[in-house]
Amino acid sequence: MAFMQEKLFLLCLVTFSSLLLPVSSRGAVYQPPTVERLTDCFPRIPFTQGMSTLYGESNVHLKSNGSSVDIILDKSQYFLYVGSGLVSKNKYHHGFFSASIKLPAGFTSGVVLAFYMSNADLFPHNHDEIDFELLGYAKRRQWVLQTNMYGNGCVKTGREEKVYLWFDPTQQFHQYTILWNKYHIVFLVDNIPVREMIYNQAISSVYPSKPMSLYTTIWDASEWATSGGKYPVNYKYAPFVASLTNLEIVGCSMQKMNLPNTASTCSKNTTFSSLDPVDGEEYARLSKQQMVGLNWVRSKHMYYSYCKDTARYKVTPAECNVQ
Repeated sequence: MAFMQEKLFLLCLVTFSSLLLPVSSRGAVYQPPTVERLTDCFPRIPFTQGMSTLYGESNVHLKSNGSSVDIILDKSQYFLYVGSGLVSKNKYHHGFFSASIKLPAGFTSGVVLAFYMSNADLFPHNHDEIDFELLGYAKRRQWVLQTNMYGNGCVKTGREEKVYLWFDPTQQFHQYTILWNKYHIVFLVDNIPVREMIYNQAISSVYPSKPMSLYTTIWDASEWATSGGKYPVNYKYAPFVASLTNLEIVGCSMQKMNLPNTASTCSKNTTFSSLDPVDGEEYARLSKQQMVGLNWVRSKHMYYSYCKDTARYKVTPAECNVQ
């Protein structure tokens, strides 16, 4: 009897252990759900084809014939910090935007890696933005993933959400993806949705509606990302190197730079080069598998949502009541 009980205990232990991944710096975490691999549906392109240097040219290192790139934050010979960044060669109205990223290891407090879309250059007082922001760590030794969205210059309400990643993002590449169409905005990590912003009447006035560029940058955010500068970037640990590969940029690309300040749609009669690639029914809503993944992330890994920040917002933003 004791032998049988021991066998059952060991069987349960093995089964339970198989559901765990010992890769998070906070200890073992549960195996993420299986979801559709949307990133397999779109072609990968070299960074030299899809993006150009935005700033910090000396800190942008192309590799493997442009199929991958390192972007670096370091101090220059003049003791000024120098980040770096890339920007897409075209602007897009809706689409699928993705890259695999490996983050800098070590003490990275104040370092921010952003993968985002914006049109602040064209619409400085009325811009749209869709943000992935990966925030370096200090005491917790854990990178934080923050998502955010602005529309039509509405920046008074920050729509931030924060999650702890279920893996160590410094050890290998992981995919970060933005899907944006007229139905919803979906943020995905390794194809698992971490956030969905559904288009509805409550959010229509601040829903991104104008063509945007894709950006990726690494920069010193000491005063912004570390409790007002409490844990600034420590350049003793520099250079901070982020590596990117597997670039996917598929959307309605804008061919002319003088479009009026109005929303545009993709059709054969407009200045866009192709029809909207994510306008189909299969991209209008999350599948059952994707909903399981989204609920898994939000129940086990999310620790901040602006919708629940009653100290910051005395009146709950309208879209929070219908999401």
